[in-house]
Amino acid sequence: MFCVFWQLSLNAQILKYINGNNSWNPDSLGNHRVVLQFTGMGKIAHAKIDWRRRDEHPELKGIIIQDATGKTISITGTDKFTRESADIYFETSGTGKYYLYYLPYKNEGRSNYPKGVYIIPKQADQSWLTKAKQVRVNTSVLALQSIDAFNSFYPMEVIATSKETSAIKAKYPSEDFIVFPEDRMYPIKMQNDLPYRWIQKEASNSFIGTASKGENYAFQLGVFALKDLKDVTVTFGDLKTSTGKIISSEYINCLNTNGISYDNKPLIQTVHVASGKIQPMWITVDIPKNTTAGIYAGKFTVRANGKSKVVNVSISVKNQVLADAGVGMPNKQTRLTWLNSTLAQSNTVVAPYTPLTVNGNVIALLGRKFEINTDGFPKQIQTFFNTEMTGYNEKPNNLLYEPIHFHFYNTPKTQEKFVPSNFQITNKEAGTVKWTASNTSPNLQMDVEGTLEFDGYIHYVVKVTALKDVEFSNVDFHIPFDKGSTKYLMGLGEKGGVRPDTVKWKWDVAHKNQDAVWIGNVNAGLYYNLRDENYVRPLNTNFYLQKPLLLPKSWGNENRGGIQINVKGSSMLADNFTGARTMKVGDVLYYNFNLLITPFHLIDTDFQWDNRFYHKYGDLDSIKSKGATVVNIHHATPINPWINYPFIESKKMKSYIDNAHSKGLKVKIYNTVRELSNHAYEWPALRSLGTEVYSPGKGGGFSWLQEHLDSNYIAAWFVPEIKDAAIINSGMNRWHNYYVEGMNWLVNNVGIDGVYLDDVAFDRVTMKRIKRVLTQNNHPGIIDLHSANQYNKNDGFNNSAILYLEHFPYLNRLWFGEYFDYQKNNPDFFLTEVSGIPFGLMGEMLQDDGNPWRGMIYGMTSRLGWSDKSDPKPLWKAWDNFGIKGSEMIGYWSENCPIKTDNVKVLATVYKQKGKTMIALASWDENDVKVNLTIDWIKLGLAADKVKINAPAIDQFQTEGNYPEGKSIPIQKGKGLILIIE
Repeated sequence: MFCVFWQLSLNAQILKYINGNNSWNPDSLGNHRVVLQFTGMGKIAHAKIDWRRRDEHPELKGIIIQDATGKTISITGTDKFTRESADIYFETSGTGKYYLYYLPYKNEGRSNYPKGVYIIPKQADQSWLTKAKQVRVNTSVLALQSIDAFNSFYPMEVIATSKETSAIKAKYPSEDFIVFPEDRMYPIKMQNDLPYRWIQKEASNSFIGTASKGENYAFQLGVFALKDLKDVTVTFGDLKTSTGKIISSEYINCLNTNGISYDNKPLIQTVHVASGKIQPMWITVDIPKNTTAGIYAGKFTVRANGKSKVVNVSISVKNQVLADAGVGMPNKQTRLTWLNSTLAQSNTVVAPYTPLTVNGNVIALLGRKFEINTDGFPKQIQTFFNTEMTGYNEKPNNLLYEPIHFHFYNTPKTQEKFVPSNFQITNKEAGTVKWTASNTSPNLQMDVEGTLEFDGYIHYVVKVTALKDVEFSNVDFHIPFDKGSTKYLMGLGEKGGVRPDTVKWKWDVAHKNQDAVWIGNVNAGLYYNLRDENYVRPLNTNFYLQKPLLLPKSWGNENRGGIQINVKGSSMLADNFTGARTMKVGDVLYYNFNLLITPFHLIDTDFQWDNRFYHKYGDLDSIKSKGATVVNIHHATPINPWINYPFIESKKMKSYIDNAHSKGLKVKIYNTVRELSNHAYEWPALRSLGTEVYSPGKGGGFSWLQEHLDSNYIAAWFVPEIKDAAIINSGMNRWHNYYVEGMNWLVNNVGIDGVYLDDVAFDRVTMKRIKRVLTQNNHPGIIDLHSANQYNKNDGFNNSAILYLEHFPYLNRLWFGEYFDYQKNNPDFFLTEVSGIPFGLMGEMLQDDGNPWRGMIYGMTSRLGWSDKSDPKPLWKAWDNFGIKGSEMIGYWSENCPIKTDNVKVLATVYKQKGKTMIALASWDENDVKVNLTIDWIKLGLAADKVKINAPAIDQFQTEGNYPEGKSIPIQKGKGLILIIE
């Protein structure tokens, strides 16, 4: 791809860096080699290689030398082996080419989480080496090759020698730093070494660039610290032409110091640089489309330690106008400005939700009401969903037995007496209602701020200030549930299912990603979590222990706090306690908490029947012929190869999607935030932001990561077939702004119909934003979420549904179940943790292709295409033969279900259609059994003497059968049956 000749130093060989075009096996020989030509006499070759390596301690890594036939040379030796150069000796078999592989490694660990281990140097025979050293250089260096262009070190990872670096420093004996302006096409990649390119260019006080009208232009100011630098900043004014035309400074930004956070707040970062280190300062210039062509000049001043350097910047704006701001060419860093995007931040109402309405202190939202007490806390929470989750009732389901409240106990029998005041609703919008209140006691001031959003999310900021020195025997936050609305519980170390009589839980953030619980019925529930002002979202899915929860100072109280949930009279009390503590006058504690009122909306059964997912890239005609309607394109596929960076093959992706649309199919792609492919064009700029975007870690992993990132990262998912190596995102950061903009671009330029999320590392702010951009202009915006079982050590023993419940309002389907046991878990686990039904969702099964009989009572199947055995087609056919679309689903959990069995371990769900009914039966009995049906014919709208009850033949599911009057129906253990009454 490239071949560049350049002089490395006054006395060095002329080397060329070229693409190896995958002409050797890197997994045994490494990604880099030196091409040598032996032209000398005798049997000992001596090469002097000025390789200028960026890796530290190359002497600890072995080398492999092969001749042109691929035969390994067994007798070798080295001398003066450094990062800058080395003398290499080897025994030859004659003149010709030889290849020296200087970073050979072996992959250890798991295939998808490899550990690149570099081979250890072999000890040379010292007597042979002594003899070899007498041979002068007789072997020339023809080239340095990388296995491909992507692995190349040229030019920004070819280091300057220590002599060259010292010479640069010597030119600036009194300076604290020097500046190397650099073009965007040469992203600065090294922190510890000057690139040799800068030795050639030298430091400069000027930068010249070329851009188009409307372009998101970027360049770098490379700061080389000669002393420790504190608070490095870049200031600038307008760019002006000689005729007075300007590009306003409002369109210019330094990414490293200024921006907009993912949640739309001003972000100011402080940059320190240690002596000897290099810090790129990325400058973005968003050139307006109406800019007049010309040369725009201005001064950029880099300041640190009270000193400054001025760089004269000149940007030549050409006549060409870029309609897309150049973002179609991300290799030019045109998307860096996306890091500060505010796209879709306005909290507009998203379908199917309705605008909030306020009547006094009662806020109405879709299917729910929220009443606020004068102290600012919830007085009552109601839902109006029926138990089938397919419609609404006029009679409310009350969640609370009495208002939510705090107790600040001075002694076990005495407590602070609060007087509420100043309750007021401060903001009324379609998507958000806000209120405040004050509560005062002799010793405390408790200021309450509440926010309710259209989806049923409530955020409370509770600021408690000590007016005097005060001691507490305990602080209790009580949520008194109406006992009738607490059948199920999930979280705090409990699997989803019927609520235990008592739950006792203590904080343990070092090991457990637990700060939340959901309690409720299918049609009425409440999730809550406990946090303080310092909450930071932890890492998840295998990486929790590397960035766990921060113990909230208020709730955790040095691990004295906890939660006890048990029945208390007619209520079910969730007692959130902190234990004894003291506060000094002026001390402030934040007892913040969040609520989610569930369900979020009705289940959409017709969506479940109509949208049949095919989870594999493949031929579209074949996919359509199988009955699928939506294609999920995973990463590591030809049109979406790089994990969470679906932009490089976007033309191929668009062609595929256009073809799918012409056939009536929809296409969703894998694209989430958790890790990011090393193929992302912006990775050097993101690394320049420290640990804002990439999480700090111990490094390691696949060889590319070690060779180009050095250290301080967490190696994530790796695809061996295409060598895609990802690293972990740090959590809540500006990459989410980029992610939202990326989704917007994919909708408008590629035509995606939605996304498949493989776990989620962002919060509900970003989820709302992507739902808005995915559904713009009537795009379907389908989002389905997959999660593996999070209840393990590395994930912090959390429930997948608890971990992601704040995202559920914006999902269309769940695919939970990797590492779930569908055979041993009970029906209540299916209902709460897998099906999504108590939250207004429906799902599919995953692990071992699920249990089709049990899945059917929740309207679930396995997912087509995921595995060879995952085949829901026979069930789809049965659905269509019955005419399931438009039917009323009445689940076994509903008191209105018109059909029950005489065995409590065999459950029945009804799909009621005009003139006929489908019954799904599923057994949790340990034995094969025969069951009798109890049928409410009036509820079914059918006459018992005019119907037949048959079991249709369904391939891989059941054989045909006839069961008059619904008696003595055989059910195999762990299986079930589908019956048709008509």
